Amino acid sequence: MANTYTQLYVHVVFAVKGRQPLIPKQHKAELHQYITGILTHQKQKVIQINSMPDHLHFLIGMSPDARLSELVRDVKQHSTRFINRKRWVVGKFQWQRGYSAFTYSHSHMPDVARYIENQERHHRVKTFQEEYLELLDKFGVDYDKRYVFDPRVDDAPKT
Repeated sequence: MANTYTQLYVHVVFAVKGRQPLIPKQHKAELHQYITGILTHQKQKVIQINSMPDHLHFLIGMSPDARLSELVRDVKQHSTRFINRKRWVVGKFQWQRGYSAFTYSHSHMPDVARYIENQERHHRVKTFQEEYLELLDKFGVDYDKRYVFDPRVDDAPKT
């Protein structure tokens, strides 16, 4: 779009279904490269990506004509197929239903990128559940604590 100028930074977080530690450490770089390819192909600027065995973070400069829900859907679908094709896990790999996304200003980019980059160090002292609830609280997101981590919710019918 001519004469359209934006600065949209989005930090996306989602977990492995049932919060299972299924992302193999030895394959993280390959998974990150694959997801970066998906995002780049959809004209998103990848600023930082990192994962732990049970969840993934990415920070993007988002194109104004992108739909976040479709972008995350595509990342999850394609990366699920990729992981299953590679047979990195016994059985079937799946991501949880849903995700969280948070927006930041340009001045916060270095701190957010560093936070994502340092996930291993961060999770030596804080669980994913603690981290996730902290993010939801920090951004004032309403949620029902009974359902945030209940794996049965992932299998509940869509309403």
